[in-house]
Amino acid sequence: MLNNLDADVIVIGGGHAGCEAAYASARLGCRTVLITMDLDRIGHMPCNCSIGGPAKGHLAREVDALGGLMGIVTDHALTHIRFVGTGKGPAVQTLRAHADKSLYPVEMRRRLEMTEGLELVRGTVDRLLTEDSNGTRSGGRVIGVITSDGQVRRAGAVVITTGTFLNGLMHCGHQKTVGGRYGEAAAVGLSGELMRLGIKLGRFKTGTTPRIDKASLDFKEVEAIPSDLECPPFSFLHEGMSLPLGWEHRSGERPMLLSCWQTHTNEITHRIIRQNLHRSAMYGGQISGIGPRYCPSIEDKIVRFADKASHPVFLEQEEWDSPSIYVQGMSTSLPADVQIEFLRTLPGLASVRMIRPGYAVEYDMVYPDQLDRSLKVRGVEGLYLAGQINGTSGYEEAAAQGWVAGVNAACFVLGRKSVILDRGSGYAGVMIDDLVTKGVQDPYRMLTSRAEYRLLLRHDNADLRLTPIGRRVGVVDDERWERFEVKRSAIDAELKRLAGIGITPRDNERLKALGTESVNTKVSLLEILRRPQINYDWIAQFSPAPVPISKEVARQVEIQVKYEGYIARQQAQVSQASKLEGLELPVNLDYHRMNALSMEGRDKLSKVRPVSIGQASRIPGVTPADIQILIVTVEQRKWPLQAAPS
Repeated sequence: MLNNLDADVIVIGGGHAGCEAAYASARLGCRTVLITMDLDRIGHMPCNCSIGGPAKGHLAREVDALGGLMGIVTDHALTHIRFVGTGKGPAVQTLRAHADKSLYPVEMRRRLEMTEGLELVRGTVDRLLTEDSNGTRSGGRVIGVITSDGQVRRAGAVVITTGTFLNGLMHCGHQKTVGGRYGEAAAVGLSGELMRLGIKLGRFKTGTTPRIDKASLDFKEVEAIPSDLECPPFSFLHEGMSLPLGWEHRSGERPMLLSCWQTHTNEITHRIIRQNLHRSAMYGGQISGIGPRYCPSIEDKIVRFADKASHPVFLEQEEWDSPSIYVQGMSTSLPADVQIEFLRTLPGLASVRMIRPGYAVEYDMVYPDQLDRSLKVRGVEGLYLAGQINGTSGYEEAAAQGWVAGVNAACFVLGRKSVILDRGSGYAGVMIDDLVTKGVQDPYRMLTSRAEYRLLLRHDNADLRLTPIGRRVGVVDDERWERFEVKRSAIDAELKRLAGIGITPRDNERLKALGTESVNTKVSLLEILRRPQINYDWIAQFSPAPVPISKEVARQVEIQVKYEGYIARQQAQVSQASKLEGLELPVNLDYHRMNALSMEGRDKLSKVRPVSIGQASRIPGVTPADIQILIVTVEQRKWPLQAAPS
């Protein structure tokens, strides 16, 4: 029987990972408690105000397709949106939006507070309650937490989503401030608790940019990038995005979506930064943490890309009414006086006023190859980790991990099998497999190039891939499922209709006008749509559907027809790879007794503990010869197993 302070699942941290973890756990019927330092900063966006972008937009749509909150809340807090990757194929095209940094946390908290079985608690967790098989507190299984005010809260599982707060230390030049982000304290107790459980920690670093006053900008000197009102919304629950849904929180006349603006650095900017590198916390030796490779500071850009005469800079408005502008592309740990000096060298910023300087923050993280694909810590029952604590960067990466950790913590409590997203199901599966199989050397960022099946894992079909999974798990509600089934039925019906309607030589003049080949016999509209000169809009004019179909359905029809051959090829690759995934390896296999394996292979396999041949094949340092030996071992089922602990 649970007492008032007990729960099925406790989630520590109210950032993007924590919100999705707590929501998913509660949706599965588990009594869930989310403990966070500041309830007003649930879902806070401490760095930029954007959601989406290359690969990150895919993750945000996947979280939504699985029944999560990020896409819904983004649509309600939206200030700017556009498609990115439009010069490339559908595999990399996705949305990038700006959200009002005040509205986003308000809307996220509102939805969490409405969730049955979920309690939000203001507080800090200092210790983990653990027990071993003998019931002592020395480790083995996490059974709850102890907060800084001495409250003991027991739980069946605990999810840690502390972001940058573990022993967080902020840097602005030589000035140091203890904290996980601007205006908030650090979490100082949990690192020691994790080490007590035998978990290996590292030290990573991230950063943010200066904020500047919009009224001090010269907009004649910068390039405006307007919102694209033709974009679909992030959430599959919403029909369209011509105006911000978040405007319902306000009164007055409805606005159009905002623009952002582009400017650029120049040689004067670079000279000022080079002359002051010794004052940078990063280059001055103040920071020991490893920074993100794919989101470098402006200091890193100037040093690593010394041949470049200029770097793009984007000016993004953080709220509807606030004058605060985020200077995207200029993350820095230089002192405030240097920051204002180099900002004023940018076109449009000659008279700029800085509201707040940028800073770097370093923090403790857990090397993620100590986790399994459910995001549970191996060897510690009931403990799950999600977000930047796992060595990732970005709101979207955190949210996707939060969904997986929250679902699996709930499944653990409920006695269900873990939910595993594989590499063929989505970017979330690719990311988690990368983290637990390959580990990290620097903050991980999701990239489209990391997904080998990216033509299958598109932004536009996230619901077709993942909503059935979310439904089977129990997170997807009836409303979402009904909308999904209507869409899927409409796609199937339209594909069938086009296959049954023909175009004949009588229509050759219309084909000729489009610059495409004539037909000598009757050809189905499905076949005609495969031609590069033909799009679905032309098909719809030639033969309108009896019931009008949505833009999303039309896009699915066109992509599935035009890329059918490539899609089939990747589906065959996924099927082939799944055979290796089906060759399971015992978790307690003693690789060091398998003398035929390479020495490095034995070490790496013992560390990662792959669950299948497929996962083993992706471990750096494991050779093809090692894989063949493992396949023979599986076929012969001659397992050299580790002795069970006494």
